[in-house]
Amino acid sequence: MYKRQRLGFADAQQWVCDPRVTQIPLEQLVSTPYADRRRQRIDPQRAATKVPYGDPLAGPDTVYLSVVDGEGNGCSFINSLYMGTGSGLVVPGTGVSLQNRAATFRLDPAHPNALAPNKRPYQTIIPAMTVRNGELHAAYGVMGGYMQPQGHFQVLSNLVDLGMAPQQALDMPRWQLVADSPGMGAQEPGGLLLIEEGWDYAILAELARRGHQLVPVDGFGRVSFGGGQVITRNPATGVITGGSEPRKDGAAVGW
Repeated sequence: MYKRQRLGFADAQQWVCDPRVTQIPLEQLVSTPYADRRRQRIDPQRAATKVPYGDPLAGPDTVYLSVVDGEGNGCSFINSLYMGTGSGLVVPGTGVSLQNRAATFRLDPAHPNALAPNKRPYQTIIPAMTVRNGELHAAYGVMGGYMQPQGHFQVLSNLVDLGMAPQQALDMPRWQLVADSPGMGAQEPGGLLLIEEGWDYAILAELARRGHQLVPVDGFGRVSFGGGQVITRNPATGVITGGSEPRKDGAAVGW
């Protein structure tokens, strides 16, 4: 209860004000999804050294969808604002927010990803499609920033190498090399490797012996392993099979 109160006071000091002058995001503050996000900050085994206020207006900023029809035509589509509400700019008269992917440019003029006009920045948007013998095999994607290329590789390996169905491929435990944290990323010795619950203990023990820095992740923290959707098509039979991410919102629907 004490820790919940600290979160509540942190939010109150940021968001409670005179409603006659400033609009309070009351509906978002009292919503269950926002409470779930704030609850994740509670560590029952340790007192928090700093309790920041939350952002009830922020939400998932990446959406992925996959569509395949009976003739083998497919669409793999991903949309992302990148950070929060993106650039904060909205196209007049449309309500469409503009992304801020330019934040991933480097300010070092000698770097290949240096900030410059008429240039695309480094990004992690990967709507994917695979083909076999000229026929659609899968339309799929895994959201999640730096997890995207890692998630794509793992899900595709499950589909192709292990012969799994889409839902089974998505349900399998994942790993994630942390690539965006200074001092812990891909260039560091061994790297920091997040491991989702469900892996065989013998495999984890062997990885540790080989020098990998393992960090087990369970519960709500599993959302960091990405959110994927997969549709596969058997070119011989025309059978379409779909699967949806168990770690996030989503659904596989046929008609």
